[in-house]
Amino acid sequence: MNLSLEYKIQEPKVILDKNPLLLLLHGYGSNEADLFSFASELPDNYYVISARAPYDLQYGAYAWYAINFDADQNKFSDNEQAKTSRDRIASFIDELVANYPIDANNVTLIGFSQGSILSYATALSYPEKIQRVVAMSGYFNEEIIKEGFENNDFKNLKIFASHGTVDQVIPIDWARKTPAILEKLNIPVVYKEYPVGHGVSPQNFFDFKNWLIG
Repeated sequence: MNLSLEYKIQEPKVILDKNPLLLLLHGYGSNEADLFSFASELPDNYYVISARAPYDLQYGAYAWYAINFDADQNKFSDNEQAKTSRDRIASFIDELVANYPIDANNVTLIGFSQGSILSYATALSYPEKIQRVVAMSGYFNEEIIKEGFENNDFKNLKIFASHGTVDQVIPIDWARKTPAILEKLNIPVVYKEYPVGHGVSPQNFFDFKNWLIG
């Protein structure tokens, strides 16, 4: 079926009337096969769907938004593209719920790096669509969240955030600011750090999987 984003899907092994969804969002320059590689390790009752970001970089590499450099090699994000992707993810969730027997009240986003930044933005802009977020190696970028998001109802939202202490791509200091922001919005957050770079350690995987089941 033709949905608005390309994706890979693993059907649940345990079929319910409606099954929960884990939607995987990859990082910059990657693709939908990346996080999907651990789909078989995830709980049996979920639809596991890995989405491909809409912006084509080259040779199987995609992005949720462009990252540009100025003359002094300062990085800056294309926030308008990020907002477009945020809304596309929200629409994609609606499409998945319409086309598969997915429980609309049990949707989890699992994002890595740029996918993690988008997971925060989508969940806080559309908390009625998303119940849980696993945000790995990303950070909270308020500039790409819908205006007035502070007034949204977050009572059904929970977040697991993690980061590598020696991440050279996204500084740990950016991630460390996130828990306080979420707590101010009364969103329950579990925040963990691991002695790794920009990647997902086995312990990180184990911890978020337990958090999902818990």
